[in-house]
Amino acid sequence: MQNKLTVSALQWTGASLKVLDQRQLPEKIVYDEYTDAAGVTEAIASMRVRGAPAIGIAAAYGVALSVRQHCTQGDHWRQKVAADIELLATSRPTAVNLFWALDQMKTILATQLEHPIEAVLACAEKIHSDDLAANLKMGELGADILAGATGVLTHCNAGALATGGHGTALGVIRSAYQRQPIKVYAGETRPWLQGARLTVWELAQDGIPSTLIADSAAAWLMKSGAIDWIVVGADRIAANGDAANKIGTYSLAVLAKQHGVKLMVAAPTTTIDWSIDDGAQIEIEQRNPNELLPACYNHESSLVSAWNPVFDVTPAELISAIVTERGAVMNPAEHGVRGLKNAL
Repeated sequence: MQNKLTVSALQWTGASLKVLDQRQLPEKIVYDEYTDAAGVTEAIASMRVRGAPAIGIAAAYGVALSVRQHCTQGDHWRQKVAADIELLATSRPTAVNLFWALDQMKTILATQLEHPIEAVLACAEKIHSDDLAANLKMGELGADILAGATGVLTHCNAGALATGGHGTALGVIRSAYQRQPIKVYAGETRPWLQGARLTVWELAQDGIPSTLIADSAAAWLMKSGAIDWIVVGADRIAANGDAANKIGTYSLAVLAKQHGVKLMVAAPTTTIDWSIDDGAQIEIEQRNPNELLPACYNHESSLVSAWNPVFDVTPAELISAIVTERGAVMNPAEHGVRGLKNAL
């Protein structure tokens, strides 16, 4: 199933990267254009572009822009590019795809390059196209597992807007819906409302009906028997199967266990951090409290503060399936995900 969206999160022009400002969706479709790594870093940090795979792809293009900018400026261009790579690495701490993509670019840059611009751009474009192919593959694998389900709930946005196209969690839902219509629910996903602003809009672009719910209505929805599965993406997965995703995923997993609802995590293998044994080692990004606080409390003398973690970690024992382009792991608490490392 090919992605039908007429807009995409990232567009490479040949000389710049156009980034869809997802903060303005669905009211406006606005692309910001960047010609250097500093601009791409700001686009990631400000959440113009978000979603672990899309962040990695954007960072790869950011390196390509850096090489394009510096490689004709003398013998020290590699040091300047290295500094830009370090800058890009500071943009978001939790999404492992960011660091994976930067490592891919470092590997290319470590070789003797006759045409450095062409080489790094080819690598960035491959990261982009490989992600789309992975999404299409895991969409079919996930749809196989969802066979017979009548209702699903998704959280945050793990669709084409968060990836190279098609999506991870929404890719599974897209592929499943193509086979047989399925009732789709989306949580609003506070405080950035990625579900309300992005997910239901994106599904509508594909002609897939969806029902938006308040995050706090999820337990009652599960108790009603309306859903069989929760399908989410991930920003980092530990070797034992613990998965970091948008804040609120852990609470959904706990509720799902109580109500006999299954939880699927769909993510490419680039999201697996093979170097960490469990989720306790995943750094959780804390964003500015002002994203959560009403404006009247945004002053130094206010007695009201806010705690604003962007992600939480769902332990493997609460996950029914982890789906990747290399295959699916059922009941990952029993085996972890290391078996996927060398899978074809």
